[in-house]
Formats: sequence, C-alpha cells, structure tokens
Amino acid sequence: MEYAIAVIDIGMTNKKVAVYDDSLRQLDARYQNFKPKMVNGLETHDLQAMEEWFIAELKSVAGKYPIKALAVTAHGATFVCVGRDGKPALPCVFYTHEPGEDFHRRFYGRFGKPEDLQARTGTPFFKAMINPAKGLFFAQEQFGEEFKNVTAVLPYPQYWGYRLTGKMGVETTYMGNHTYLWDQVDSALSTVAHELGIASLIPDKLYKSWDTLGTISGEFAAKTGLPRETIVTMGIHDSNSALLPHFAKKGERGFILNSTGTWCVIMNPVEKYGFAPDELGKVVLFNISAFGAPIKTAIFLGGLEFETWSTFFMRQYNRNDIPGWDEKLYHSILKEKRLFLLPELTQGSGQFPSSKARIVQDGKDYLFNGEDSPPNNLAGYESSFAALRVSLVMQTLTALERVGIENGCEVYTEGGFRKDESYSRLLSSALVNNKVYLTGINEATALGAAMTAKIALSGKPLKDLAGDFEVSYQEQEKNTFPELAAYREAWLLEAKK
Repeated sequence: MEYAIAVIDIGMTNKKVAVYDDSLRQLDARYQNFKPKMVNGLETHDLQAMEEWFIAELKSVAGKYPIKALAVTAHGATFVCVGRDGKPALPCVFYTHEPGEDFHRRFYGRFGKPEDLQARTGTPFFKAMINPAKGLFFAQEQFGEEFKNVTAVLPYPQYWGYRLTGKMGVETTYMGNHTYLWDQVDSALSTVAHELGIASLIPDKLYKSWDTLGTISGEFAAKTGLPRETIVTMGIHDSNSALLPHFAKKGERGFILNSTGTWCVIMNPVEKYGFAPDELGKVVLFNISAFGAPIKTAIFLGGLEFETWSTFFMRQYNRNDIPGWDEKLYHSILKEKRLFLLPELTQGSGQFPSSKARIVQDGKDYLFNGEDSPPNNLAGYESSFAALRVSLVMQTLTALERVGIENGCEVYTEGGFRKDESYSRLLSSALVNNKVYLTGINEATALGAAMTAKIALSGKPLKDLAGDFEVSYQEQEKNTFPELAAYREAWLLEAKK
C-alpha cells in the first residue's frame, strides 16, 4: 500500500470516519451518533462535539495508516454560517424543523412562486427546511443579531473542509441539491441568494468534487497527527457520492439509481436540464452530478415509512418478525383491491404531498395516528406488511416515471430495500420493460468519497478506477402479476383524495 485515504461520512443519524487503501479497499471504519443540541427549543447539530470526535478518530487512524488525502461527504439541506473567528456564528438547525404555514407563505411571498423557483433552480417545494434557502431565511429571522456577524455561508461538506484547511469553496453536487440558491439555467447564484443578502457570503465558482480545496492546516495537523501535506478534496453530497461507483462501472448515462434508505432517492442522469410543464409543482428536482451534468431526481421517505409502519404493526399484533415473500398473498391483495396503505407520514413530502397517511379497507379510511389507529382487527399482520410493501412500490413507480424512465433503462436498487425480497420482486414485476438489478456496494457513499480523493491524488479519470473495486449487479427475477395495473390505478385514486 503506497498510501491511504480517510473519509468523513456525515449522515443525518450516523457519522463515520473510514479509511481506504490506494486500491479503494476499506481498511477501517468508526461510527458515532450525536444527540441534537437543543437551542431555544430547536434541534441543532452539535458541530463542536462532532469536530472533537472527528479529530480523535483521525488521530487514531493517522497512527496506523499512511494517509495522504481526506474527503468529506454529507447529507443534504444543511449550510453552516461562519463568523469572523472561523467558527459557527449561529446554531445549525435541523432541516427537519417545520416552522409552519405562515413561514412558507412569507418565504414565497418574498422570493417568488414555487413553480417559478423550481423552473430556475431545479428545486421543488418542500415542507420543513429541506430547501436550505428556507433554513437560511429562518436563521435570519430567529438569530438576527448573530447573523450580523456571519462572514461566510458554506455548504455542509465545505464547512468541514474549511475547518480542516482554513480555505473556502463550493462544488457542484451540494449547491445543486434542492437549495434554491443556484440558478441551473444561468449557472450562477440565484435571485433567492441575492435577495437573502448572502450572495457575497458564498463562493460563486463551482469546483468539481475531486478538486483539491487545500492541504490540512497546521492546527489540525497538530491535533490529528496527519501530515501537513495531506490534501482535502472539495467534498460531495452523499446521494451523488453513491452514484460514482456506477458511473465508473457503467458510464454516465443509461441507468437509474434507486437508492433506498430513510429517504429513497431515485436519480436519472440525463442529457439536458428542464421540466415539462406538467412537472412543475410536483416533487421532482434536478441534482447536479460530480461531472456538472443534470440528474433528474425524485425522493420520498420510504425507509421512514417502512420503519414507522412496521413498528406500529409489531406493537399492535404483539409480534417482532417481518413477514417474507408470499406470492399467493400478493396476488390476492392486488386482485381484490380492498386494502390500500397510503403516504405521507411527513405531510408535504414525497411524491404525494397532499395524501394523508392511512389505511383504506373496503372503502373506509383509517388515519394513522401512531397509537391505536388503524385498529389491529383490520387486515391482519401479514396483509398489513404486504400492503406496506405494495405502497412503497407504488411510490417508487411514480418516482421512476417522474425522472423519465424509458423502456430498456436499467434500474439499480441499493440500500436497505435491496434486501427486501417482496419489494424487489414486486418492483421488478411492475417494470415489465426494464431490468431491475440489486447492487451490492458496501457503504457506497463512503466509497464514492474515497474515489474523489484517489482522483485528486492520481490524476486519473473516474472511469480508470473501475478495476479497483467490484460491484455485484444481481438481476431480480420477475413474477407475473396481471392484477397490478388495475390495483395501481385504484391506489393512485386513493392517494389523490
């Protein structure tokens, strides 16, 4: 091993420091969760505790591996406001905070109609503060005095790069990730960024994720034991990082990635940016890839729905098992069209933002309240889980259509749902003109980040790294469900009520 690469991988829940060798094999990984730091009743990221942990873990791995580069990848929708001392000038509030309907009305009243902003920035309307411009607007309202001391506004990965190097920059994947801050038509900071008064606080040149931000600062070299010449790349948004192994193996187009987790993120690398008129106002967006190309994207909280409903069913029926594949049961549910499970547990999110989370049985609605509704004398345990899996497939199909799936386009499912045989069989069976593959990449986000560091160190293009790692593409068998189309039509009618 000539050298090693360290990766800081920041999920909303799990934080990780991983180490890869020069052939992109993971050598080490350490994990930690951090409780939110409460400020004025708001959940905020405990940036100081995270920094201390990153330093401690980097110090540990620096003594074991010849680290020459460090890359940062992070979850979306988060910016850090930096003060004159180089530290956060105000709390970094969770994007899951919902400030209320009046807040959203004020935002769009000041910055423009949601459809107009979507057309220019690739960003759809979301509740809470999943649009980072809303988070910054909220910060200005809640922390007005502190905001006067802000000297820079940095995307989450670039904030950590700044802490490591003392240098500032921004890159394509995070600025283009439903922020409202980047105009994808003009490739410049948006009218929202200017109206917020922060355009001068954000570096306005976009770099590639594998460009070098700088070398580690003397302060952090002393704290971690890493060599002073250790380079730090620009950083990358997590979903875009997970695309890089597939780009290396399959090329930049011709597939859709169905990345499943708390958020299911469906990404289609396309040739041209732009919405069809009937797409505006829908939960469809454009990311920008690490190559600077458009990625048509649709998202929904699939993992959250599965976890929440599963826990609910287990409590109601006093069981703790998860039913497996039962072809006969699925035929029955689809044919009878008597049982439907509908989104959204988080109002205003996903592909059906107006839908209310509920079970519909024999035409009667049972709203989800997380306690005793729907009642446990409805469908039964196995049928309840089956309806949940069908619902997730219905949402996935809508998301795939909204990102422009075409006949022959391959679909790669990775993450938690690739282990769910029922979900995978149903999805593959519904996509009669597409092959569905289950992809086996361990920690794709961290691997993608390590790839950016190797590109920076070696100067090799991404495609030349394809031989460094293996990806398992397992084709999912299809079953025949002639009842599925009619069931989906009935399900969609319920979702629109």
